[in-house]
Amino acid sequence: MTVEVVTLGCRLNLAESEAIRAVLADGPPTVVVNSCAVTAEAVRQSRRTVRRLRREHPDARLLVTGCAATIEPGAFAAMSEVDGVVPNDAKSDPAAWRGEPTALPAALDPATPVSAPLRPSTHHTRAFVPVQNGCDHACTFCIIPQGRGASRSLPVADVLRQVERHLALGVNEVVLTGVDVTSWGADLLGAPRLGDLVAGILAACPTLPRLRLSSLDGIEIDDLLFELISGEARVMPHVHLSLQSGSDMILKRMKRRHSRAQAIALVERLQSARPGIAIGADLIAGFPTEDAGMHADNVSIVAACNIVHGHVFPYSPRPGTPAARMPQVAPPLVRERAAQVRAAVAANRERWLASRVGVAAQVLAERDGTGHAPDFAPYRLPEGTLPGSLVTLKPTRIAEGMLA
Repeated sequence: MTVEVVTLGCRLNLAESEAIRAVLADGPPTVVVNSCAVTAEAVRQSRRTVRRLRREHPDARLLVTGCAATIEPGAFAAMSEVDGVVPNDAKSDPAAWRGEPTALPAALDPATPVSAPLRPSTHHTRAFVPVQNGCDHACTFCIIPQGRGASRSLPVADVLRQVERHLALGVNEVVLTGVDVTSWGADLLGAPRLGDLVAGILAACPTLPRLRLSSLDGIEIDDLLFELISGEARVMPHVHLSLQSGSDMILKRMKRRHSRAQAIALVERLQSARPGIAIGADLIAGFPTEDAGMHADNVSIVAACNIVHGHVFPYSPRPGTPAARMPQVAPPLVRERAAQVRAAVAANRERWLASRVGVAAQVLAERDGTGHAPDFAPYRLPEGTLPGSLVTLKPTRIAEGMLA
């Protein structure tokens, strides 16, 4: 073991972990925990991961970064297992990793620019390109703005440079990531929109086979972006929406900016414009004040939006957020409701996968013998398939939740 980077949380963390791994590749044995703070449980999991990795690697240098370590630097620095803390805004600084990291203040400078990864990594078969960081919104359940700062965008030229470097390595799929990807461009000259960035990538990189977008805030999808998702073959037919709830009252208490009707209308427009597009969504079960009727709305949004890729989170109070001060749903009921939402997604997903049997699709091969189609349907690959390659497969069955 030279370097091990364990990632918790979002795809932006995953993209940043790739850059961290590349920076540390030639150094001494080092373990990095890229932590998450989206819920109190995520912070606890980050701490458990630190303790486990110290037991597994007693002689390695162990560093912690990510949102949990940025928001609570002193608490992580005080852990006997930890050798140093690197805050989020220092992740792209090689000196922060090669020297002796220490717990720095959590306050982030809103003017801190987004930094592109120092060099591409070949650890994954698809390339995650962070194009945006931070968030200007104030969702009542979320503490991430405290760990990431204000929304900042990576300029177009820097994004294109990253995509081109990945293409030179033979990458067949690029994923654009960020904390609030659809806010990209608001802080740049002329305030371009995400659709402009996607169009620019497609025009500048005609050999890029597949471009995928990470989680989108549906209310921020601009007209050009909708047009490209709907009609451009190289933009993958897979949209993951930051829905959070199917109840209008809960959405208001979360301070989300969309309604249930707007979410459903968006999905209907997408599916009408591009039949076969796969819909994913983040959903929180058991949010404070949620009653039986609100929960029923949360369950029913799965069918209403035909969600087949669901990330369902049981709500847990995050200290420092307004939602933590609201009347809480009893934890056993939260877990029960989360299970019911997951069951609704699982039923939808099972029907969707069954509809894919016998249908040929081009699949991107992963390193573990699995792969994903453009709509992110999971596949079990034939033995000997080259990782990173695109192969056309016609599945004959479903095995362990995968097409085969």
